[in-house]
Amino acid sequence: MPFSLRAGLACAITFSVHALAAPVAPCTQYITVDPPSPTSTPCTTWISVNSTNTASYQNSTVSVDPAATTPCTTFITLNSTKTASHNSSIGVSIDPIATTPCTQVITINPSTSAVSSSVDVSPSEISSTRIAVTSEVASSIEVPSSAVASSSAASTTEATGSLPTSFEWSSSGPLISAEAGSGIDGIKDPSIVYYDGAYHVFASTAQESGYNMVYITFTDFADAGSASFYYLDQSSIGTGYRAAPEVFYFEPQKLWYLVYQNGNAAYSTNADITDPSGWTAPKTFYSSEPAAITAARGSNAWVDMWVICDTDSCYLFSSDDNGQLFRSSTSVADFPSGMGEPVVALEDSQYALFEASNVYSVGDGTYLLIVEAIGNDGNRYFRSWTSASIDGTWTGLADTESNPFAKSTNVVFDGDAWTKSISHGEMVRTHVDQTLSISPCNLQYLYQGLDPTATGDYNTLPWSLGLLTQTNSAC
Repeated sequence: MPFSLRAGLACAITFSVHALAAPVAPCTQYITVDPPSPTSTPCTTWISVNSTNTASYQNSTVSVDPAATTPCTTFITLNSTKTASHNSSIGVSIDPIATTPCTQVITINPSTSAVSSSVDVSPSEISSTRIAVTSEVASSIEVPSSAVASSSAASTTEATGSLPTSFEWSSSGPLISAEAGSGIDGIKDPSIVYYDGAYHVFASTAQESGYNMVYITFTDFADAGSASFYYLDQSSIGTGYRAAPEVFYFEPQKLWYLVYQNGNAAYSTNADITDPSGWTAPKTFYSSEPAAITAARGSNAWVDMWVICDTDSCYLFSSDDNGQLFRSSTSVADFPSGMGEPVVALEDSQYALFEASNVYSVGDGTYLLIVEAIGNDGNRYFRSWTSASIDGTWTGLADTESNPFAKSTNVVFDGDAWTKSISHGEMVRTHVDQTLSISPCNLQYLYQGLDPTATGDYNTLPWSLGLLTQTNSAC
């Protein structure tokens, strides 16, 4: 039996359909994003973010996915133009619990823009419906009742501008530093996503004896310095050399991946990013270091693994601290198995193309590459390139020391300049899946910096994390 959704006041409804594996019993949900005081009966449901604050997102996307349980469990996804979708009920409170049978009424912020017709949920073969606000007017859309939507952990990021050819930034002071008394000297190499109402940071811990990793979460950067540390050697990741993490949600497997170096290219998985104890023991993409890496790196190290996927393939980037950026690949279907022999994706002199690469999709078929370099003054900075494909030719964007992607010379600090190095970091991502999609607008970059007066062995230097915010966005 088909159902009809009718939208008013300059709203349009779009749908994506995916079949669920098992039928579910009918259920009832009235879901209100804004205002926070629902009046619908027989069951009233409202959505809260961080358990207390009612969500209110302009131009939001709301996905509702009835799970295969009775009487009614719903995974709810909230997307603003900057946030990624969630297919977990963690951090989302629903009150009261809905009962059978069920219809759905969804109100989208602002409250005058409502999807008001009821949605009858079929008791068999439920699939997924994605409801998105656009600027077009839709009168009604007929969809089979067998096509009620399943939410995913991330949805497409809409690009509304383009990258500039030069960049300007402001910087915070140090936000995250080693805990006093921990024996750790530096916090380095961050990877960050914003998911389910919180920032999730994975970073290296550095000390004289070596490296491991830490997980830190907070809801506001103002609170980052007081956030608790969970040292990942307490999980099945274990002790020993683990460093330079990258985190993303691999949607085909419904798993979070943490990619890092352990002398090889390693990864761990977790069904729940908010449970740091849930990471699995390390596995590696290769049985041993690939011959191409060994031949190229000389006495230097194989470091800084980075994974990004397109529709068909997943790519592993890595550096050799010797001027070569490597790329290997496998199919999305086979990932993480089947990674091929690395090839050189880009090369330059040793310090001009040193380490810490990031690759992102920025919309309109454009990919952004960022690589750390060491400048003539001995300080770290970032160069950037773009390409029409992940495995294509990289063209310089802001790729010189005089026109860098990010260097102390194009950063204005909040107070005194606490670092002269803008080093290994990550774009703040709200689209959390394996495509690493970001908006080209109003970029934020979490990076490692260092007191310029600090001296000592590299592993004992007191690196801290700070935040860059783009100040010359073209959109």
